[in-house]
Amino acid sequence: MKIGILTHHNINNYGAFMQTYCLQEKLRELFPHDDVYVINYIIKKHSLINTAGFFRIYPDKETPMSWIRKVFQPIVFHDARNQYMAKTAKVYSVEDINALGLDCIVIGSDEVWNYLDPKSYLPVKYSEGLNAKSIVAYAPSTGKADGIEDVPKEVYEAMKGFTALSARDKGAQNLCKTTLGITPQLVCDPTFLFSAPFIFNERIRYYTKNPYILFYYCNGLPKKWKEKIIENARAEGYEVLGAGEYDKLYTKVSVRITPFEWAELFKHAEYVYTGTFHGVVFSILSRKNFKVYASIKSRIKKIGALLEQFGIGDRTLTEETLLDKGENIDYDKVYEYIEKLRDSSSDYLYRAVSGEQIKGVADDTE
Repeated sequence: MKIGILTHHNINNYGAFMQTYCLQEKLRELFPHDDVYVINYIIKKHSLINTAGFFRIYPDKETPMSWIRKVFQPIVFHDARNQYMAKTAKVYSVEDINALGLDCIVIGSDEVWNYLDPKSYLPVKYSEGLNAKSIVAYAPSTGKADGIEDVPKEVYEAMKGFTALSARDKGAQNLCKTTLGITPQLVCDPTFLFSAPFIFNERIRYYTKNPYILFYYCNGLPKKWKEKIIENARAEGYEVLGAGEYDKLYTKVSVRITPFEWAELFKHAEYVYTGTFHGVVFSILSRKNFKVYASIKSRIKKIGALLEQFGIGDRTLTEETLLDKGENIDYDKVYEYIEKLRDSSSDYLYRAVSGEQIKGVADDTE
């Protein structure tokens, strides 16, 4: 059997890389005698906008050297994809995808169902035009879309093409309910299904030789807040690092690192401040206490849903709680839930890719 993954693999983003890699490896584990590929579907507009962002200059935060390192980061992602993803030839249309002759196409994870994102919305992500025998949704997210309002008309028809449906969040469940009248199973992000390789090279030894706190994209965090947190951390004897990002307030320039090195920085951190979904995920995977400062609507929604689902509760950073790290997270309790979710998610993925029809629970409220 030839299995293809259709997702946002080509985006220069640590979370996008890790979710693609982990889903690929989990499928290889579940289907060791079959061929698993990442469909190298190129959305030119999405890729261009994403890459252009690395060339923006932030004079108040960046030094010339850190900026130069940053602009080479897309090359690091490109090399990592070539090394660790079994990509197909480049494809640009539904017809190109169908010509690959795949028996099963797995669509997801990440915001593949965010129909409010003009740079990445395409009906093919809802199965339109695909002719594989099995078309499986694994942990898609709708991002800032609620799955109820403003759903494009073509999505209603396209959603009928799935042979198996699941969702990563309430928005994706809502989309299935809105278009098909069913509520699919909730499954975990692929990063919970397969562990990133252990990396402890010279660069990681350099970054982690002293205790540190870690920041990962707290976009919009007021400078005065950040200065106060960092001043306190240094007073307590900690260095300050960014996970693939840089600020003049940080101790070291930890930019131009690979996705697996990025994951290692979470494992060794004393504490994490983040504003992204996968920043929270890798804090949980590393069993770290963390605070969240998110300013982007889709991120606020995704993070809030994840924390509620895992029973962790609110970890929002506020001006009043800048130096309050909050109660320690009871990770023994959290992982009791995670292990059950992993098992049910793996079971769904195996049955769905094997060809079983799994649509969810019909809505009988009407």
